Amino acid sequence: MSDKVLAPPTEQDKKYVKLSEFIIYLVGVFFYTNMTGMVGSYRSAYLVNVLRLNESQVSLFNTLINIIPFVLNFFITMYIDGRRPGKSGKFRPLALAVAIPCGVLLVLTFWAPPALSGSLLLVYVTTIAVLWAVATNFGDAMNKVALVMTPNLKERDNVISFRSICSAVGNSAPLVIILVIGLIWDDEGTQYIIGAALCAVVGTILMLVATKAIRERVTYSSEKKNPLIGIKDVLINKYAWVILISEFLKNFRQIATFMGVFLAAALLGSTSKYLWFGLPTGIGTAVGMLLINFLLKKFNSKVLYISSGIYSVIINSIAFAVGYLYFSKPNAGLQILFIVFLFLIGLQFGASNLLPTMFQADVLEDIELKTGKRLDATLPFVIGIFTMISGTIAQALAPIILYGKNSIIGYIQPTDAVPDPEQSIKTKILMLFFYTVFHGLMMFLAGVPFFFYKLTGKTKEDIHNAVIEKRRQFGKDED
Repeated sequence: MSDKVLAPPTEQDKKYVKLSEFIIYLVGVFFYTNMTGMVGSYRSAYLVNVLRLNESQVSLFNTLINIIPFVLNFFITMYIDGRRPGKSGKFRPLALAVAIPCGVLLVLTFWAPPALSGSLLLVYVTTIAVLWAVATNFGDAMNKVALVMTPNLKERDNVISFRSICSAVGNSAPLVIILVIGLIWDDEGTQYIIGAALCAVVGTILMLVATKAIRERVTYSSEKKNPLIGIKDVLINKYAWVILISEFLKNFRQIATFMGVFLAAALLGSTSKYLWFGLPTGIGTAVGMLLINFLLKKFNSKVLYISSGIYSVIINSIAFAVGYLYFSKPNAGLQILFIVFLFLIGLQFGASNLLPTMFQADVLEDIELKTGKRLDATLPFVIGIFTMISGTIAQALAPIILYGKNSIIGYIQPTDAVPDPEQSIKTKILMLFFYTVFHGLMMFLAGVPFFFYKLTGKTKEDIHNAVIEKRRQFGKDED
């Protein structure tokens, strides 16, 4: 940018976030993600194995909970980006307001009135799921705070990095909780409701504590703006389109993640043992994020994201081959090797979890420089249009692919007479294929659009410095 105005060096060197505030924030993020991870890991198994909904009902449920929250999120986005930020900031008040509803709805997600069945039961679980989606759409303000805690670019990226690491670990924590509960209670439904209650109580309390302790330091215009124009501003930004297409493709991996808990039940005998799948992957994710943080000092984010997609399709294919050999001739050595490959698969999650948040933060600043508007909720909403389409397709197809009369995989649903049915070798192999190879392919495709992404290196720094100067000129920067 030839006409850029650089911020004074002292602005970029100053540290804003105290260590105590940083730690409290990370703890709050960890336990908030612990709540969302409980739903993400076990809701599908609860519907299929505990409530015994058939494949058509689960497919309809998945479709509805993608479309209805998306429509509602349009109005949520209009509210968040159209409201005037108060003294407490733009995101903190929202996180405070929904902490308790998130906890209550988490428990209700894994509890249904015993008298309900058939269509009434489907209406109930869908209603709770929609309310949960609305609550977490507001609750995601907990994550967005990381974007506005400091105007220092390096400090901002550091906060985003560690927030993403805590989110990844917190997302896997319910796997440990359910495994421990499973050692005490054999009943799958009991495991889920107790696990949800524990996550809800601790998560709600620490979410409240964290949002009280942190501050938002990036300020911007309080002028009320037309949110529809904000959507247009996103859609005409070329860098935003790279993210839109990438996230659209990546979200088809929901077919793969849907299979995880059922694959664990088929291989290990219980959904409570999903930990042995999720833990090595979760550890790999945390290590992968630390590795990406280190590599960012030598390579730009674009190169790392594209490389991670190539790595993903290779490592997932090898993991499938190891699993296939294990099914053909089970032995402890192959089982251990497969777990090692789950860890190696997790390394790629480090890139796919961390880098998109940085991409979005940089695109937000590019849009702010061009329009003067901060679109913290609008950009994710527009991305959500694309992920809603691919996610709805993926979640509608996943149960039909998994089980039922015309399914591809042929998973046998538990019944009262046979609570732990034996799955065929073909079923196990097909579930493994979707869990590994299909997932790797989607991550590879998600990296392809970034060949056209240029918002890195000096270009990124110049835009950030120009935004800082622009805020100062209009009185939008707060020391």
